[in-house]
Amino acid sequence: MEPGGKRRRGLEILMVEDNPADVGLTIEALDEEGVRHHVSVVEDGFEALAFLHRDKAFADAPRPDLILLDLNIPKMQGHVFLGEMRKDPDLREIPVIVFSASDAPLDKARSYALNVDLHVKKPMDLGEFTAIVKEIVNLPAIRRVRRAQ
Repeated sequence: MEPGGKRRRGLEILMVEDNPADVGLTIEALDEEGVRHHVSVVEDGFEALAFLHRDKAFADAPRPDLILLDLNIPKMQGHVFLGEMRKDPDLREIPVIVFSASDAPLDKARSYALNVDLHVKKPMDLGEFTAIVKEIVNLPAIRRVRRAQ
């Protein structure tokens, strides 16, 4: 709680991820780091765009402070989603972290060309996940959001 009894909200995160184990590890790592958070999960790029535009089933979706994006998602690949998202002036300022099994130089170059804040390879265990999450939550764009809460 803040002074005056006002409750601070947590970091609003949209995970675009189709692997429930990776979602669980990410949430566990956020908890380990003591990051106040609310995580919404969608499984593909079409759902992610619908969430961000608050279409139909996502009419009450919160605006994310951060997007964690897996590149290898079904229906609409991560880079295609990023390209569509970055075209929208209302969405282009949301920080995006590519959190993917791919560490290929071409994938990283495409990610950075689409203005991602960070492209990291998904770690395989909780200790590595926690280290990556610590790096993510200490990025300047994320620290600004956390201070503003």
